[in-house]
Amino acid sequence: MQTRNPVLDDIAKLATAAVGAVQGVGEEARSFARAQADKLAGELDLVPREDFEALKARVEALEARLAALDGASGANPGA
Repeated sequence: MQTRNPVLDDIAKLATAAVGAVQGVGEEARSFARAQADKLAGELDLVPREDFEALKARVEALEARLAALDGASGANPGA
């Protein structure tokens, strides 16, 4: 036989509400941390990954072209 205890029902409701509140606080903390990180990144004038990769590819292509030109002219860059 199961009896209904209003005190236990109230405790269960309170616990459920507390879990929901804690989850909300966690989401709010994550959002705040992300906003602070974005702000810091903006203040540091960081380069986006896409721009870095594009410049890196361009430098590598220019280095290959320079090496080909040095090889074709017989230049000795170490001398």
